[in-house]
Amino acid sequence: MLGAIGLDERQESAYRALVALGAAEVSDLAHRLALPELDTERALRHLESQGLAAQSSARMGRWVAAPPGVALGALLTQQRHELEQAERAASLLAREYRTEATEPAVHDLVEVVTGASAVTHRFLQLQLGATDEVCALVTGKPIAVSGMDNEAEAQAAERGVRYRVVVERDVLSLPTGLVELSAALGRHEEIRVVDRVPTKLVVADRTLAMIPLSGRNAEPAALVVHASGLLESLTGLFESVWREALPLRLGAGARLTEEEVPGPDPVDLEVLSLLLAGMTDATVAKQLDLGLRTVQRRVKGLMELAGVTTRLQLGWHAYEKGWVARR
Repeated sequence: MLGAIGLDERQESAYRALVALGAAEVSDLAHRLALPELDTERALRHLESQGLAAQSSARMGRWVAAPPGVALGALLTQQRHELEQAERAASLLAREYRTEATEPAVHDLVEVVTGASAVTHRFLQLQLGATDEVCALVTGKPIAVSGMDNEAEAQAAERGVRYRVVVERDVLSLPTGLVELSAALGRHEEIRVVDRVPTKLVVADRTLAMIPLSGRNAEPAALVVHASGLLESLTGLFESVWREALPLRLGAGARLTEEEVPGPDPVDLEVLSLLLAGMTDATVAKQLDLGLRTVQRRVKGLMELAGVTTRLQLGWHAYEKGWVARR
């Protein structure tokens, strides 16, 4: 718990014991912690350097704990100050980067990462740097990264980063597949399943994407794509697979179940048909005896259901899905 202020497990245990006792000899503290006296004294020396403990002036070899409210408060204040400085530096660097990268050269829009360790590190970095959403296509044959199982994913989800993941059905039969998927669903991640995904893919905040480059039996490699037309295409690829996939739910007894994606109801279809016929929202509302806001809310719901951002895309999707018929 105190690792954030630079204490390891032994040092934290020594401080907690010293706080509980108020003061103690090295030998007594070592016995209480089940540690060699030399290790105990090293831990106390570190606590002394942090202002958490001091040697008693009244008795040689006796150590006294500093009041936690004062000593820990001072360390936390220092940590906050250092974090604020780091945040300001990061903000300045981000502004400088945006200024310099207004029109990046074509060769700067992609980077090649080679080697299992480098690929894994970059994959985790993408997630740790995400602030809004991470989208991923996961295959049943992991190479450098095992689909769902990584600490960065859990940390990002705890920070409120939304996860939308499509997995191949083969993932369900992997030795740890069900356990990892159940854990992800427990973190409120959105997971869908399809028979096959076209490629492995990770998209972070719609600003960075990562796809594999390696062929069979080749050294793991990946392509990291920055904001560009290629990134938009990869994001579009994810959205198209997402729309076709079935939601995965955690049912009773921790059993995973697939659910059919709900379609538009009859009123939605009437609204959609009239809009495609060229009517305005107000005219549709009057025609169907609905409120204008109700019509607009239904149109928004249809766009979310289709996974599109414009009404033109909604019309195309409605024809493709057979929600409305071509005349």
